[in-house]
Amino acid sequence: MSTKLYVGNLPYSTTVEDLRSLFEEAGEIVSVTVITDRETGRSKGFGFVEMASEEGAEEAIKRFNGWSLDKRVLTVNEARPREERPRYGDSSGRPRSGGGYSGGGDRNRGGGGYRNDRNNSDY
Repeated sequence: MSTKLYVGNLPYSTTVEDLRSLFEEAGEIVSVTVITDRETGRSKGFGFVEMASEEGAEEAIKRFNGWSLDKRVLTVNEARPREERPRYGDSSGRPRSGGGYSGGGDRNRGGGGYRNDRNNSDY
């Protein structure tokens, strides 16, 4: 049975190939992922390595937790399941209301229009 490992504090320049090459020293690898920012494509400094066996995962943790890679000390441990978070709004799942400086509403649609009324020459 495979075991997924969390690898944190990665140098931002680390690629999937770099991580695969390093962790192959501990055992057979099923998959490697470096998490990137959706907008910029830049690494977020962490990733996941799925080892083919529990023994390989234990060896990888023993070898690489505390390992220095490009002057950054890695954190390697067994990955925990991802916590479910609301897609938007507060913890109750309700959408957030108001906000912004323009009288509330969606900032992409201009809010309530309050700001523009002050510059109207009729006032």
